Amino acid sequence: MRIGIVILPDERWSVGGRRWQQAEQYGFDHAWTYDHLGWRDLADGPWFDAVATLTAAAMVTRRIRLGTSVASPNFRHPVHFAREITALDDISQGRLMLGAGAGGLGFDAAVLGRPELSPRQRVDRFAEFLELLDALLRGDRVSWSGSYFTAVDARSTPGPVQRPRPPLVVAANGPRTMRLAARFGDGWLTTGGPAGDDLDGWWRSVAGARDRFAEAVTAAGREPDAVDRYLDLDSAPVYSLSSPAAFADAVGRAAELGFTDVLAHWPRASSWYAGSEKVLESVAAMLPRLRGR
Repeated sequence: MRIGIVILPDERWSVGGRRWQQAEQYGFDHAWTYDHLGWRDLADGPWFDAVATLTAAAMVTRRIRLGTSVASPNFRHPVHFAREITALDDISQGRLMLGAGAGGLGFDAAVLGRPELSPRQRVDRFAEFLELLDALLRGDRVSWSGSYFTAVDARSTPGPVQRPRPPLVVAANGPRTMRLAARFGDGWLTTGGPAGDDLDGWWRSVAGARDRFAEAVTAAGREPDAVDRYLDLDSAPVYSLSSPAAFADAVGRAAELGFTDVLAHWPRASSWYAGSEKVLESVAAMLPRLRGR
């Protein structure tokens, strides 16, 4: 079991930089940040760019892997994004992980003034996004044309440090996005089903998602263990870092379901992921034991 931490880009670097360094010192396997132009009601407060944040994080850490959770086609074009990924992978000396998702509704989808897409259209766009991005990161010169994206003799030199490209972790809950994760993904990230207040019900939804994804991997002609399985623990009704016991229980249940990686969120003072950094410190001390689950 590998354990990751998500650090929202909602604090100035004088605060955020310390958190990224602490994440490495605490012994987390990977650390992530949200790739949004603004997120839910936090769009009204401080918010910083994911690529710039990860670049700075790469400069103040040495071991921990760094990732986007998750990049989407809402405001990213594969040609430009491939260049950013190449630079980040180089600066981090091959520690970048690329989390990607279809992009939902909300601030990111509306702020650029583009027409609202249906769920089917968002997945169609995501399929193009992944196919073109994968080609750019693996290739050198790419020309490509789709309904949502075009590339004309796009250059990829020198390419990423990691070959054939940085690990791609595809966020997917529905059947079509799961098929994309099974086709393109080195990892699959799920949030389970709608949480409500039923914790056990949420875990049942996670088990169901796991089973559906296993079927998608088999249908894609890949080995069952070819794709790592990531679980966002904080999509549950109970915040994973509400207590050390809650975190240990969540990690244990994820391990029993066959997940290879879990993600928790750095505690915030209020609102989303409200909690105490004292709990985070206690959990950090437990990481060696929890990894053995």
